[in-house]
Amino acid sequence: MGRADPGLAYGWLAARSLARALPAPVEDHGGWRVDSGQPSELKRYLFVEPVEGLRILGAAIDEPYVMLKLLRPADELMRLLPSRWHLSGLGWMMTRDGALPHGPELPPGYALDVDRLENIFVATIRDATGILAARGHAVEAGGVFVYDRIVTEEAHRRRGLGRLIMLALGRCRRSASAPELLVATESGRALYRTIGWRDLSSLATAAIPPLP
Repeated sequence: MGRADPGLAYGWLAARSLARALPAPVEDHGGWRVDSGQPSELKRYLFVEPVEGLRILGAAIDEPYVMLKLLRPADELMRLLPSRWHLSGLGWMMTRDGALPHGPELPPGYALDVDRLENIFVATIRDATGILAARGHAVEAGGVFVYDRIVTEEAHRRRGLGRLIMLALGRCRRSASAPELLVATESGRALYRTIGWRDLSSLATAAIPPLP
């Protein structure tokens, strides 16, 4: 697995912010900061390399709900931080090359819709009663096409719905030269690999746990 490209890393973070109606990233301590302002995430910082600014931030911050993220293995992040920081997540930045693969047929009783608001796309699948079964978002901005929040509800899993959401969003990409990007969890990574995605970099996240 190689090292993340700074341009792709920034593109992913900026597109993610756009998809979630968050402020655009700003440069900070050799990485980028997003002022998320959410109850579970006040701020997030993203770094491509374990720079000195990351160590300085780790020493200065003492509040929970601030996320420090590094596109490198977890040990490279944690050795820069004081013991009050705990590893809170492991993921992978991934990309996909080539033509869209063929997907399964939409199962009987389900309906797929794709809505667009400027450069933001939302794909949804609902069952025959109108209940949401799967959903995903994508953004094409800044020269990249980023997938975000691909979720299949528990009662509707193992029917190919997540793959159908990905393919529906992929067909929305207007520029063939825009790299396709996403950040996956362990379970999501396994799914994406079956439809042509590959790892670009690991992504480690650290945070200070809130007081009990």
